[in-house]
Amino acid sequence: MDASSGGVSPLQQIPLSSGYQVPFAEAIRRDAGIPTIAVGLINAPHEAEAIIAEGRADLVAMGRAFLYNPHWAWTAAADLGATVKAPPQYWRAFPRHAKNLFGETHFGAR
Repeated sequence: MDASSGGVSPLQQIPLSSGYQVPFAEAIRRDAGIPTIAVGLINAPHEAEAIIAEGRADLVAMGRAFLYNPHWAWTAAADLGATVKAPPQYWRAFPRHAKNLFGETHFGAR
């Protein structure tokens, strides 16, 4: 279940901060015992990882983070020290700041 409080009315007085809607996902997960998706200004890879690792939600959904950075998943993998299993078509597009992101790749004659 996506646990969002909406936030579409100018009359709402919801204080915005990073992860401000995570407690809703956490409460639904705990009380109803169903998988939840946390939302709410979650932009940092370590923050998303912590929400899942701490059992506060089963998944994290992001909108603005991907609008700001379409390569957010690659950035997150690099920041968290992971590698991405990418098809050869992507090998020449690896982020310059994370040369080992795609693991072992080979360029050369086809």
